[in-house]
Amino acid sequence: MIMARQLPLPLPVRAALGRGDYFVSSSNSLAVAMLDGWQSWPGGKLLLVGPPGSGKTHLAHVWAAESGATILPATALPDLPIPDLAVGPSCIENVPQIAGNRPAEEALFHLHNLALAQRQPLLLSAETAPRHWPLLLPDLKSRMEGTQTATLREPDDALLAAVLAKLLADRHCIPAPDVIPYLLRQMPRSFAMAQRVAAELDARALGRAKGITRALARDVLLSLDRRG
Repeated sequence: MIMARQLPLPLPVRAALGRGDYFVSSSNSLAVAMLDGWQSWPGGKLLLVGPPGSGKTHLAHVWAAESGATILPATALPDLPIPDLAVGPSCIENVPQIAGNRPAEEALFHLHNLALAQRQPLLLSAETAPRHWPLLLPDLKSRMEGTQTATLREPDDALLAAVLAKLLADRHCIPAPDVIPYLLRQMPRSFAMAQRVAAELDARALGRAKGITRALARDVLLSLDRRG
């Protein structure tokens, strides 16, 4: 009897976005506290700023679950009925992506004013502070620059370890016990690198009998370093 060879298949990446899945450390505790105090935001609005992979979308989902907010990419605003959106809490992600797009900027300006007039909280997110956004509308720029900002910093040891563990868990990967401590000592300290490392470990471990080992982690870091 010939046994069929079982090929390893990649499992879909499912990010856990619940409150209990977000690790709080000294790098992000102030930003988390500011989100928790959303009912007292000055002007009813807050800008969440952080590098790629820092958890802005995760925190947006946590806040939306608590406040009942709608989460939308800024680029979708020109196609939406802004007055209908402004009747409840909203989270607009990646605001700088609409810089230079006049219809989108006008839609955000309209939403901003309607939401504040109706006392509906507005959460915005971006990778950089508003002074770096090349917005066309001076009035929108002034309102964005006048919005209180919560900043997510690059990770400390505790947070980076938690991020690596979560990224691997989202990919259904279980590393050997010494893998994450080794990565903490050897890898560049950024959320972006953590995402690259997790993706590469997942890809290389697929179908590998030994799974994710320290030796594999070393090979991955060397490979990523050569790519730059």
